[in-house]
Formats: sequence, structure tokens, C-alpha cells
Amino acid sequence: MRVNTMKLPRIASTLFLLSVVSASPGIAADLILHDAPVSVYFSPKGGAQDALVDEIGKARESIFVQAYSFTSAPITTALVEAYKRGVKVEIILDKGQRSDPRSGTATVREAGIPTLIDSKHAIAHNKVMVIDREILVTGSFNFTKSAEEKNAENLLIVKSRELARLYFERWQEHQAHSE
Repeated sequence: MRVNTMKLPRIASTLFLLSVVSASPGIAADLILHDAPVSVYFSPKGGAQDALVDEIGKARESIFVQAYSFTSAPITTALVEAYKRGVKVEIILDKGQRSDPRSGTATVREAGIPTLIDSKHAIAHNKVMVIDREILVTGSFNFTKSAEEKNAENLLIVKSRELARLYFERWQEHQAHSE
């Protein structure tokens, strides 16, 4: 199921702001997002994976990924294709992806995509992509087949340079301690 919030960007932005602000003591920044288009997807079978693959396919400059689980063949293929057409792609994965036989880690590494492991944390549970430093993809949606077909998950695609910048800065912090 896809909820199109393009007609209501202020409402979608305000709702997202409230979600960020209510996260409490560890808030990195308070933002008021004006006119930031947001697309919302729910799974199972709600089109989140297709929407994500579409966004990856539209990337022009860069895609920075943080993923807890990374087993979706279509997402892996889309990232490799983006890299092959000259998009800078860099990935940070949870340490569990080292040993998961279903992981797309080997595929992206073989393609030449820089792929790091974040083992500093008990679980590197992020599910984030920053695309062209202007689009943020986040939510509970793991980059897995199960996320699209079986699990109850959500995906937000937010077109906001300010929000993408904050997530990219956090991505860089994780990159610094990843191996």
C-alpha cells in the first residue's frame, strides 16, 4: 500500500518532525521541514522495495547506505547498476552481514563498491540511504526479501536537503569507526 503525501507535504513534514523531536535526549537537531515531499510505504507487498529500487535508479551522484540486513537481490542489483553508471556508492553494514550466506555483501564488494562493517555497536540497526545528498530513505524497512514479502515494515522517502545532510553527517560518523 502506498500513501501519496505529495498533495500534503506540510502535513507529512510536520508529522515527520514530531517523530524526530519526540525521539528525546539524543536529538541531533530540531528541524522544521517545509514543503518536503514524503512518500510512505508499508509492507508486506506494499511497493517499498520497488520504490527504493526506483529511487536508486534515479540517483545521479551518490548513494550512502547503512543497513542492518542486506539480502534483497533487487536492491543489491540496483546499487551495483548505479555504481556501474558512475554513481558513488558506499555501504556500511552490521557485523552480522559478514556471515549471513544470503547477504548481498559479496556481490557489492565484487562490483567494487566500498563496503564497511560497523562492529562498534551491539547491533548497527540503521536502515538508511542518502541519495544525492537530497533524498533520505529510512524507516523500519530492512533491505531484505522478507521485508517486502512477509514482514510488517515501513519506508519513508523524504526529499529534503536538510534532513539528508543530518543523516549523511551521521553516516560519516559511523564510517569513521567501521572496518
